[in-house]
This record gives sequence, C-alpha cells and structure tokens, in this order.
Amino acid sequence: MTTDNLKTPAVALGTWAWGDSGKTGDGYFGSHLTQAGLEEVADKAHAAGFILWDTAAVYGMGRSETVLGEALKRFARSDYQLSTKFTPQAAGTGNDAVADMLEQSLARLGTDYIDLYWIHNPADVARWTPRLIPLLKSGKVKHVGVSNHNLSEIELANRILGEAGFRVEAVQNHYSLLYRSSADAGILDYCRNHGIPFFAYMVLEQGALSGKYSPENPLPEGSNRAETYNGMLPQLKALTDKLASIGQGQGAAAADVAIAWAIAKGTTPIIGVTRPDYIDGLVRAISMVLSGDDIAQLEALADAANVNTRGWWEQEMEG
Repeated sequence: MTTDNLKTPAVALGTWAWGDSGKTGDGYFGSHLTQAGLEEVADKAHAAGFILWDTAAVYGMGRSETVLGEALKRFARSDYQLSTKFTPQAAGTGNDAVADMLEQSLARLGTDYIDLYWIHNPADVARWTPRLIPLLKSGKVKHVGVSNHNLSEIELANRILGEAGFRVEAVQNHYSLLYRSSADAGILDYCRNHGIPFFAYMVLEQGALSGKYSPENPLPEGSNRAETYNGMLPQLKALTDKLASIGQGQGAAAADVAIAWAIAKGTTPIIGVTRPDYIDGLVRAISMVLSGDDIAQLEALADAANVNTRGWWEQEMEG
C-alpha cells in the first residue's frame, strides 16, 4: 500500500497548450509559445510554490511532455510533482501497452518516476486498471488516478485496485461554472466521502471564461478552441461581466474569480499556464474569498447562458 498520501496543492499547473509548441505554433489552442517563454513560466511557478505539473502523452503527441521535461530540468526532481496519463485510445499493440506508454513518458519528461499517473479516458476499465498495479509496485508510479470516468467506472477501478491493496487516489474531470456534470452525477460527493482529491480541468473553458474574449475580440481564429467557443461568446457575456465585477472588488481578474469558484467547490483546478503573468492570477485566486451570494449568482448566470461545453472526447457523466 502506498504509505504517503498524495499531497494535493490548491492549484495544479496544466500544460495541454504546451503541446502547441511544434513548428507551426497553431495547434489546438493557437498558442505561440517558445521554450524560453515556458521556462520563464516554470521559474515563476517554482518561485511561487506551485509544484504539480499536469500533462499527458497525447498533448501534442508527446510535445507537451518533452517541452515540460526540458523546462523543469533546472530544478531538483524532489521540488516538483509530475502528473501524466495513459490514453487507451492511443495504446500501442505490445503485451503491456500501459507500461510501454509510461516508459515513453518517462523518457520525454527526463525522469524515472511519475508522482501521479492517470488512465486518461475510460475504454475498458476491467482491462486497463489492473495494469497500474505492477507500476505502483515497481515505484515508477507513486499514485494513480482516473480521468473522464463516470461514477460506476470510478467505483470499478477502485475495487480492482483495492484487491491489490491500492486505491484510486485522484479523479480528474472537466468541471467549470458552465459544466458541472461531475457534481450533478454524484462524483464530487463520492470523492468527498472517500477522501479522494478531485482535479477540475477546463475551469476557464479554454479561455472563454477568462474575461479576455468577447464577440468583438474572439479566440484565435483557426484553432480548435475558437471553433468550439466563439459562437457562444454572446451568451457568456453576462457571466464574464459578473466574474469581472466580483474580481474588481478584490483587485483581481475575471479568470481569478472562476478559479476561486472551483476551489470554493472543494476541487483542485488544473489551470493552463502559458505566460508568467498567469501565475500572478493563481496567487490571487487562492487567497480570494467568494461569498455564498457570489457563488449563487455566478451559477445562476452560468445556467442562464445555457451552453453545452462537453468536449468531443467526453462521455455524459449522468445516466
């Protein structure tokens, strides 16, 4: 049994957009990123005490892990935690596809262990979950979690790991003001009742809730996220205005308030960081206090926006 419990930070750092750092610079997010710029982000995060970095083998098909590994080289391995993922949909054909994908991730990240290893999307819980057990026993993986799994899949994974003396130590799902299916489906309650940290990704809906975009100033054209969100921006205006006005009262930005909301709901937000000033926003979000009234108003405006931001890779959580 793993003796040390997973230490959960207030906020984890997301690097999905770091996979855009190929030669074209116009990946999923339309980000224009440089290695030097990302190293500056890593330095600032490190100085501010943010230590958990979340990536996946499929972010930019390995590019995110490679760039992150390079950026973290300057720090002692004990000074940061790495979270990466096995994606069944991208599994190889070898005898042990999970161990194979892990080895590739370790090589790209330049490390010999992963602090938190996830099964990224459910494909066949009974088939893939047992493959985590030898990795935990070997010490190459310290803790394990499941991402994008529904409640019955989380319970099944927990049972399978439990038979070997381990357990699901973290759950990671899409959760934001606009997309609360994990709460509605009882997953947040299950995590709370079982002492399992819940990591929320897409808290800012890929920037649509950051307050930086509007119908007049849409997300970068030609990116996948622009295709998904630009058409919704008119419906989101009342909500982003409210986020901004709550933020103004506390010397903070709209994005900080959306992150503070996710923290207030008992989750650990994973926030994509591509610029050093994003770290300042995380520092503000952590210290912010939202009233019950603020939270209720934000949720009411989010409901009124009436948009569905479920990703194409996600299953319905309720049912």
